[in-house]
Amino acid sequence: MRPELLEFLQKITPEEQAILDSGGSIRQELYTSQAAFVVDSRRLLEKGRLIELRPHTRFARFPQHRHNYVEMVYQCAGSASHIIDHAGRQETITLRAGDLLFLNQNVSHEILPTGAEDLAVNFIILPQFFSRPISMIERENVLRDFLLASLSGAVGTTGCLYVRAQGLVPVENLLESMIWTLLDRRAGSNTVLETSLGLLFMNLSMYAGAICQSGEVDSGQDLVFAALKYIEDRYPDGSLAELSRQLGQAEYTLSRVLKKYTGSNFKELLQQRRLQQAAYLLAHTPLPVDTIMAYIGYDNSSYFYRRFRLRYGCSPKEYRARESAALNT
Repeated sequence: MRPELLEFLQKITPEEQAILDSGGSIRQELYTSQAAFVVDSRRLLEKGRLIELRPHTRFARFPQHRHNYVEMVYQCAGSASHIIDHAGRQETITLRAGDLLFLNQNVSHEILPTGAEDLAVNFIILPQFFSRPISMIERENVLRDFLLASLSGAVGTTGCLYVRAQGLVPVENLLESMIWTLLDRRAGSNTVLETSLGLLFMNLSMYAGAICQSGEVDSGQDLVFAALKYIEDRYPDGSLAELSRQLGQAEYTLSRVLKKYTGSNFKELLQQRRLQQAAYLLAHTPLPVDTIMAYIGYDNSSYFYRRFRLRYGCSPKEYRARESAALNT
């Protein structure tokens, strides 16, 4: 990160100075008017804005809370420990420089005290801001579905998405650009921010296989990213056995983790990706159905037709006709 940005983030804010002077704690009334600690976007966002940037408040424990918005935490320097509460179980995630943490509106978490050199920024994002960024991922795929589910709170019970992005230069550059844009506050910046967030999601999909640093897979979400990236690359002929060998994980472990975080097992995700690709090819190419079926890895036509109808509510031929008509209207 550029030195001038780090210098800006190192400045002691009035809230932090009050904490240092009094040895006190976070003043909840700055964040909410509710008895329950739900951080209110109306306290943090100017009227009409859908996204804002706020440096994380240091020197005090930030008590357990939720938000009525999606929060994206970027650890710029140092570290910070977040205690995530999901389904009555607690998990500690320690962010280090370059790490990203997405928290949807349902998750409850607290943050342990941080020091002067532990610098993080919180992107405060209203759900409607995601419409354009998500649409930039050109077509359906299992990684896109996972990102969507994570942001909506529909994935597993965690309510969060942890990404170890240190060293992914395009991701770091996009995040730094978003920070500059939000601090500069020039007119017309909304489009720049939407596009930057869309590019961020595209890069997270593209570099999903690199998120597991040094080839080590040591967390559930690392496994999910690696597995979904494998499915994206190898959906015509991939297998759970091969994925198990590549990641050095038992097949039952992979199946359990995928089910927990995505609600589907490996076979279901593989089939979902094949059908997504079939739908894309039907809508965008003149390839015969039999050719598409073989290309995506099916050799049993009756099974393929049955699964396609279950997912899309029509036959492949009907789907192509419907999509063609939609494009020509």
